[in-house]
Amino acid sequence: MTDSVRIGVAGAGVFGAYHAAKFTAHPDAVVAGVFDIDAARANDLASRCGAEAFRNYRKFLANVDAVIVAAPATRHFALAEEALNCGRHLLVEKPLALSVDQADALVGAAKARGLVLQVGHQERYVCAAAGLFSKTKAPTRIESVRLVPKTGRCEDVSVVFDLMVHDIDIIQQLTKSTLCSISAEGDEHEITAEAVLDSGVVVFMRAGRGAYAPERRMTITSDEGVVEFDFIDRRLKRQNGINETVECETDDAPLALHDPLAHGAALFVGAIRGQAQGYVTGADGRACVDWALRIEEAAGLAMPPVVEIRERMRA
Repeated sequence: MTDSVRIGVAGAGVFGAYHAAKFTAHPDAVVAGVFDIDAARANDLASRCGAEAFRNYRKFLANVDAVIVAAPATRHFALAEEALNCGRHLLVEKPLALSVDQADALVGAAKARGLVLQVGHQERYVCAAAGLFSKTKAPTRIESVRLVPKTGRCEDVSVVFDLMVHDIDIIQQLTKSTLCSISAEGDEHEITAEAVLDSGVVVFMRAGRGAYAPERRMTITSDEGVVEFDFIDRRLKRQNGINETVECETDDAPLALHDPLAHGAALFVGAIRGQAQGYVTGADGRACVDWALRIEEAAGLAMPPVVEIRERMRA
């Protein structure tokens, strides 16, 4: 493939605009279409990135090679399923879906058609670039805290699917383990969960979207000491006899540290061209959905209904 990859952005909200900007800046991609059921929003974003605006999803799909699903989470599955059925490569913002059956259907459809299915767990790229995966010894305990002020966005799903899924993905990469037991408490806006994995690792997670100030950090304890990573400051602290603090986001830091969304965009374009690996796969996204559902169940939360938008997409 020598021509630019024609990217379509489904969802013209905040994250749709972020993705559109990254792909507009990519030398091997062009944003060719923007879909949103809100015509004004679609037109506004399309005008900013030199694309065509669509309210009919089928017509939108006919004009692009690949789709970025950046709509509300309750709409991910319907948009993603139809894009794959039309043979389009797919990058779905987290979460991949809201049930394991939905996630399995998307993973299966992508595999059957030989299509790229990438999930937008960008924090994994940050951790990899900071050396969290390569330099951290086998953990015995992991604690994560992810708190943000209230914004009103992403409230179609609980804080587990909105925020905690980032830490679920990172913990799965650190441990390569499965859940043995889980306890959780809270409500749709703040959850604490404690889990024991089959490897014996104990995991404590807290996520909330009503904090006075943002806090995003992870503390990893192993037999050799403690590693703490601050996602906001991009600062890594090690305590293993000699205390050390590493400022990860230096002038020569890799793209994944200072712009993980652009790094993910580059991985997506590369994967479509058969050149890149290391992106978050559909199988990875499916594993996060499984854990998230089990945490919600332990906390007594009900899964929100998937919004039925198929007819509206064809209007």
